[in-house]
Amino acid sequence: MATEPASPQRLRAVLLGILAVAVVALVAYWLWPAASSSRAASNQQRPGRQQAATSGVNPAALDVRLEALKVPPPQPTDAERNPFRFQPKPPPPPPPASSGTQPQATRTGPPGPPPPPPIPPIPLKFIGTLERRGTGKVAIFSDNRGTPLYGREGDIILGQYRIVRIGVESVVMEYLDGRGRQTIPLRGQ
Repeated sequence: MATEPASPQRLRAVLLGILAVAVVALVAYWLWPAASSSRAASNQQRPGRQQAATSGVNPAALDVRLEALKVPPPQPTDAERNPFRFQPKPPPPPPPASSGTQPQATRTGPPGPPPPPPIPPIPLKFIGTLERRGTGKVAIFSDNRGTPLYGREGDIILGQYRIVRIGVESVVMEYLDGRGRQTIPLRGQ
């Protein structure tokens, strides 16, 4: 058998292939020690199956509960949280009536008299105090009619209201009959 001489193009292709394999081998050699040392360091940080098998630990003794994965999840309850529902929480159900309690007797007669109307607020504004030697504190009020009103503790204003106490930032007043005691804060001007 006669062999044909190799053509220069074929020879060049073979040489390029050998050169490519050599470059890949060189790069792998340089990167291999770094990869193997980092693997060894990561294996020392957390033990894996391979270390458990080589250290003499029985893999069956490890606490792995695969049957727990087969159990269906619990059913959701009525008090399920839904962050996308913007409704007020429903009122709680009334407590069940026990059989040992007697039902309350209902009133069948005519309704009683209506409650008295609420006491109207005192329509004065406390705008300040005046202090003089020998006379004590004098409270200054406005009834929004123009002329300011003055009074000491115990004085009657507009024939309807009594000054009970004059404080630094408020005055306590009541109606003449003693009902409707109110604290009027300092309003300024």
